Amino acid sequence: MAAKNTVSTENGEIFDESEGELVDSQLPVACHEKRHFGNIEGSKLCLQCWRMKERMKTVSVALVLCLNVGVDPPDVVKISPCARMECWIDPHTMSPQKALETIGSNLQKQYERWQPKARYKQSLDPTVEEMKKLCVSLRRNAKEERVLFHYIGHGVPKPTSNGEIWVFNKSYTQYIPLSLYDLQIWMGSPSIYVFDCSNAGIIIDLFKTFTTQREQESAQTTAAQINTEQSVPSSIKNSILLAACGSTENLPMNPDLPADLFTSCLTTPVKVALRWYVLNNRSLVPGLTMDMVDKIPGQLSDRRTMLGELNWIFTAITDTIAWNLLPRELFQKLFRQDLLVASLFRNFLLAERIMRSYNCIPISSPKLPSSHQHYMWQAWDLALDLCLQQLTLKPISPDGMTFIHSPFFAEQLTAFKVWLDYGTESRRPPEQLPIVLQVLLSQVHRVRALDLLGKFLDLGSWAVNLALSVGIFPYVLKLLQSSAKELRPLLVFIWAKILAVDPSCQTDLVKDSGHKYFLGLLSETTAAPEHRTMAAFVMAIIMNNYAPGREAALKDNTISTCLEQLSDPNAHLRQWLALCLAKVWTNFDNARWCGVRDRAHEKLSKLLSDPEPEVRAATVFALGTFVSRSPDRTDHSVAVDVNVGNLLVTCITDGSPLVRKELVVAFGGYVSVYISQFVNLVKRIQEEEKERMAMSLDMASMFAPPRPVAASSHQLSTMTTSPSTDSLGDERLVIRRVSSGASITGHTFVTVYSSMWQALNELAADPHPQVAVMAKSVVDAVKKKASTTARPRQVVQAVVTQNNHSIASSPSRPANMPLGTPPQNMMNASSNQYSINHPPRKVFEKIPSSTQLEENKEEDNSSITDKVNTQFFEWSCRYFSESLMCLKKDHDPESKAYHQRQYRFLRNARIRSQGREQMRAGVNRLDDQMFVNRVNAVPTAIKFHPYENFLAVADSYNVSFWDLEQGTKVSELTNPAALERASQPLFRASRITSIDFMNPHDIALFMFCTEDGAIRIYRNFLSLNEYERELVTAFKGLSEILPSERGSGLVTEWEQETTTLITSGNARIIRLWDMQKETKICDISTGADSCVTSLASDPLGKSLLIAGCGDGSVRLFDRRLNPAECRVMTLKEHNSWVLKVHLQRGSEGKIVSACCDGDIRFWDPRFTDSVRKFNTPTPLSSVDIHPRADIIACGSTNQCMTAYSPTGTVLSTVKYHEGFLGQRIGNASCMSFHPYLVKLATGSADCFVSIYTTARNIPPL
Repeated sequence: MAAKNTVSTENGEIFDESEGELVDSQLPVACHEKRHFGNIEGSKLCLQCWRMKERMKTVSVALVLCLNVGVDPPDVVKISPCARMECWIDPHTMSPQKALETIGSNLQKQYERWQPKARYKQSLDPTVEEMKKLCVSLRRNAKEERVLFHYIGHGVPKPTSNGEIWVFNKSYTQYIPLSLYDLQIWMGSPSIYVFDCSNAGIIIDLFKTFTTQREQESAQTTAAQINTEQSVPSSIKNSILLAACGSTENLPMNPDLPADLFTSCLTTPVKVALRWYVLNNRSLVPGLTMDMVDKIPGQLSDRRTMLGELNWIFTAITDTIAWNLLPRELFQKLFRQDLLVASLFRNFLLAERIMRSYNCIPISSPKLPSSHQHYMWQAWDLALDLCLQQLTLKPISPDGMTFIHSPFFAEQLTAFKVWLDYGTESRRPPEQLPIVLQVLLSQVHRVRALDLLGKFLDLGSWAVNLALSVGIFPYVLKLLQSSAKELRPLLVFIWAKILAVDPSCQTDLVKDSGHKYFLGLLSETTAAPEHRTMAAFVMAIIMNNYAPGREAALKDNTISTCLEQLSDPNAHLRQWLALCLAKVWTNFDNARWCGVRDRAHEKLSKLLSDPEPEVRAATVFALGTFVSRSPDRTDHSVAVDVNVGNLLVTCITDGSPLVRKELVVAFGGYVSVYISQFVNLVKRIQEEEKERMAMSLDMASMFAPPRPVAASSHQLSTMTTSPSTDSLGDERLVIRRVSSGASITGHTFVTVYSSMWQALNELAADPHPQVAVMAKSVVDAVKKKASTTARPRQVVQAVVTQNNHSIASSPSRPANMPLGTPPQNMMNASSNQYSINHPPRKVFEKIPSSTQLEENKEEDNSSITDKVNTQFFEWSCRYFSESLMCLKKDHDPESKAYHQRQYRFLRNARIRSQGREQMRAGVNRLDDQMFVNRVNAVPTAIKFHPYENFLAVADSYNVSFWDLEQGTKVSELTNPAALERASQPLFRASRITSIDFMNPHDIALFMFCTEDGAIRIYRNFLSLNEYERELVTAFKGLSEILPSERGSGLVTEWEQETTTLITSGNARIIRLWDMQKETKICDISTGADSCVTSLASDPLGKSLLIAGCGDGSVRLFDRRLNPAECRVMTLKEHNSWVLKVHLQRGSEGKIVSACCDGDIRFWDPRFTDSVRKFNTPTPLSSVDIHPRADIIACGSTNQCMTAYSPTGTVLSTVKYHEGFLGQRIGNASCMSFHPYLVKLATGSADCFVSIYTTARNIPPL
């Protein structure tokens, strides 16, 4: 809801009528994108090992039944009646032999349901020899795979304390002990053992003992002495054991249960669970009988039937229990490594639950935590109850298809959704995750399950790791074979999340032709751009550093698919299309030639002027990889590379360091491919420079008379003046450096290599340090290569005597080389680059042989590309590893950042209200000095923060921030341009000429501009820790600026309402920058022969632009017109340098201008003549005009500061600092009003900063 002083405009903006500006919440925020925070690098993800180190399969199964049907073992006293059923067969209903064979056959069928492809061998009432033969044979055939040994010892004595189980002699007259020690030898490793007999727990304990013993013996025996049958010692780590009960427990004898209850639980879990449920709950369900258990219709393998659905629910529940209880590594080993082992352990959880109710505790090795009371068993009981209730109410059709399906999965998905609504990384993982995996198998719940799974994966990389560890991967891989269109958005989102965390999945996608699924989605132009963006990302990951992926993508026309959509309105899609193209032809010449045929580089070139920096960076990245790396380059290939190089050079003035860094990388790759051309270019440039300098020395020696050793400052200035003159004024020019990085346009040759070399040298002096360092490393590498591959030549040493003129420094000679005789080491450093006609001869330099050069060529070229690289691609991938569905913190009403932002807006409103109170009270004086402090140098610019109580003061070298309440300096930013030249006395530092606060209504950024055209923007500039002060961005705001001793430098005007930065200064153009997009909007010619000294604009009308110039003219521009025709008026009533132009706020805003000679004029933009004027009695050095109050502050050249009303009435005059014996104030070097309050900050030539305000009689709010 708008406040009482606000109105809504037609375009939805909320306008504050009292202030004539947008309210804070409507103001855009500049330089606040992802690229402006942190380093451009990939995610530091901790990928958990979710893949099986080695997949295993149980290929052989030994079913050993020692039942001796009809004869009870001597150490077991059985009750009557007691459990008799074995594998659901009553052995007393048939002959003993037939019963034994039937039981064995049934057991095999029960196992085949879990693992139909295994090799099964039955051993019915075996002897020791038969056991040995069976085990050895199975191990031999299984090789390194797993063997299952299932032992049912219901007809033999219990295992002995010596570690023996029992078998028979040939005539079945005696029980023969079989040592576990021998069994380990025969079975080898890996193996799984199932012991279904009383006191089975003793086997587990002794098995471990024998394993330890065998490992010790194996360590003491050499491999040559070990029998081949004993060559694979069994390790407890590779052996899995399941035992029916503890070492002192007997098997249950309840006649309602099968005798092989443990085996039945492992092989027929649903049937056992149903019978056990009926036994315990039939009194609660009227009409429920045991016979109904066998009448449940359907097939276990058909999930559409009642019995199949129960089996499906059972699998989901046991998987969930295991995943929630077991350590991840153990879960992977037991429940994901081997299908048969996984089935046995899922069923083992049921065995523990059922057998514990009969005082038997099944034992396993590795040991599992107790699970018999897990709450998910209640869900299982409910599912059984709902199923059996249907049997009691009405008959079910024999096919089992017509029944009421269980709500289990729908309810579990709802529980999962509830967790998602409140889930975070700090909470326990959702217990329903394994169930979501199972639900993916159902067409009924699949869409909902995929939607919830995607939301879970969106929580972060930890969620992806959890999902992969639970086994989601093969399911979502299989779903790529589905043709259902409704699944495409969900699957592409899920796969984008998976590949962002684990790119190695690319191999699985290519192997199963999964990439075609995403290419199909990418080619559908009717699909949502967000989904196509994810498809492009998936394709880029598939091709990244993976040759089979690139080949598969090229085969399926990825290049043409991407090129067709480069003009899509969605910026993120354009970015990833460019990155996808880059990955398909990186180090893949076939794809590159395919791109050449499709004119890919020409189509991509249109994106070099894209409004989004990420798109431009991706385009530069793609063009950089488009340069041929093939050693066998044809003329056509070189011609294409030349075109690409020319395209890349045009990006040098891009406003985003993100783009310029990619440009340096592209240049580095280009240089490494065409290193010989660049080396020859550098040599040629150096030769021409040497010739020029030799000619200049000859000319100087012909006309210059002998001079004393020390030249006067005037003479030095004359000798070292740049050959070109500065037409912006009569200011004295500084020395200009001559180097191999100087402008190449003055040389006799200009090629793509020379253009790129000049661009590299300009980038080596980039305001952004990372760009500069990268570019300098390429430049230095080429120069080093040029020096090491130079031909033998006579190297002479330049002897500069006291009578010689000084020579401008080379790149290897510092610019601060003092005139006169240079140090010997500096002469040696520069001797290989300059040859002068007259010095004495030196010996020839020793150079590497051609063989050495050839050996080092490839290594040197690769070192260039190694020195310049970025993680832009990896950084771009980070987008998909982070949450895409959550609200940004700034917009989340429950976040701390949101509340802090709202507080700032309220604070800002209070400040503006306080300013309005001051305006209403009236301003009749401005001489109350509330702050004074000395600074280190003469201030060149000064600025109040609009809403916080501190002041920014800039001099040539630093910007200091002052706390106005405490009167102390808070922090300081250093001008890098001043640091670089601090040790160069002949070269004046690039002074700071303009400062401003960006986003002051929110989290402010600080911008300072230097006279070399550089603009730097900082965050955390008030931090005491200099390492916390971050450079947000830096760029050349005006590369055409001309150096001068006395000039305006770089002049700027910041429009927060439009995030437009207007720049001008010692140039004949005004350049407008869109700081949201970090791109140039347009260049406007000033039409003046002098510099621009002051700028003003109308941020709300977004049309009027005013420039004050050094020749006294005031020029008006209408930005709505074409830049070449937008100068609408030139006002020429001033006769000297314009110090200030100001546009008053409001719909009828008037223009105010002031010049050095004290002439202050008021203009109506509708007329060419001023409407009012007044003159100050003395010339002015600085002027500022309050944006809201009717007050003009003027600093005169006679050490006086005067405040005037618009009519020219003197409000107050300040000549001295306040206090007893207050000294005279200095000439004002700069001054600035507070945007809302009546406060004036002044900087003076005597290095003092003062703040003046009106009389302090206004009560604070």
